[in-house]
Amino acid sequence: MSWWSDVDDDDDDEIYDESAIRVRPNPKANRPRTKRRPAHEDAIIGRVLGVDRGRYRVLIDEKDTTEREVITARARELRRTPIVTGDRARVVGDTSGDEGTLGRIVGIEERTSLLRRSADDTDNVERVIVANADQMLVVVAAADPTPRPRLVDRYLVAALDAGIRPLLVVTKTDVADPEEFLTHFEGIDDLRVFRSSPQHVPIDEIGAALVGHSTVFVGHSGVGKSTLVNALVPDADRATGHVNEVTGRGRHTSSSTVSLRFRSEAGDGWVIDTPGVRSFGLGHVDPDNILAAFGDLADVAEQCPRGCTHLPTAPDCALNESPDVSPARLSSLQGLLETFAHRDEH
Repeated sequence: MSWWSDVDDDDDDEIYDESAIRVRPNPKANRPRTKRRPAHEDAIIGRVLGVDRGRYRVLIDEKDTTEREVITARARELRRTPIVTGDRARVVGDTSGDEGTLGRIVGIEERTSLLRRSADDTDNVERVIVANADQMLVVVAAADPTPRPRLVDRYLVAALDAGIRPLLVVTKTDVADPEEFLTHFEGIDDLRVFRSSPQHVPIDEIGAALVGHSTVFVGHSGVGKSTLVNALVPDADRATGHVNEVTGRGRHTSSSTVSLRFRSEAGDGWVIDTPGVRSFGLGHVDPDNILAAFGDLADVAEQCPRGCTHLPTAPDCALNESPDVSPARLSSLQGLLETFAHRDEH
């Protein structure tokens, strides 16, 4: 007997009518899951002042009579999104700021700038330091600890890469003359330099440069950065430390990044204090921006042949042949370029 049958099976449609199938309800919810998130049209935008153990201090209604700080947590959908000091956060929930209340960050507004660093120059994993800053104040000591021009160069490269204007403060000028150190940066256009000592801290001059800006303070441990912050913002109460006489290294005193309001008769601004660092990796930086950070050398490099690497072995490199180029400054540039060249090879 053949399995093939000439019998018309159309009559079986009534037996297997899908309308008779019973679907068991979803045991977890009656509605199917969806990736659509609520719009949170009632969210209030505030400034993230600091982060501490998963809690974010957010300033709501800035400069209004209703200005207040709100403690918040991040929404589940933002668990992969870094939220940093300086971010403009969208907050919902209890935004009263009353003790014991907790709001929720449900979104981050588009950032105007993002200052980042990596563990080293070969590490593409970046660490976000601060968002929406438009100035960077590099603090370096004339001595104790010994100033490191190449570290300052790294700060300047990171600032330019982020679209942030750099400023430079040299502290402890009573201990050593900073002129030789400062010659390393003579060719940088528009780099404003302040000199500071215990007898004369240029608070008024530095403060005038902070008005209307969000300025991130960076510097090696022990250079007096927290002392300067406390002088500019008297109620900041940032911890200060000393330099180890044996190692010459400063102790990390500021353990977190925090935004502090600077106030003056001329106006207000924001001081963003960061923990002191002994290294500043640039693994995230576009190599094309490295030469641009050395503005004086970039002008000379325009005479180089197309595709010039500007390394010591580069043929017909104008930087290597020009008598007007500072050897120390060229060495600093080429050191960075060599690091990136080796990174790209791998």
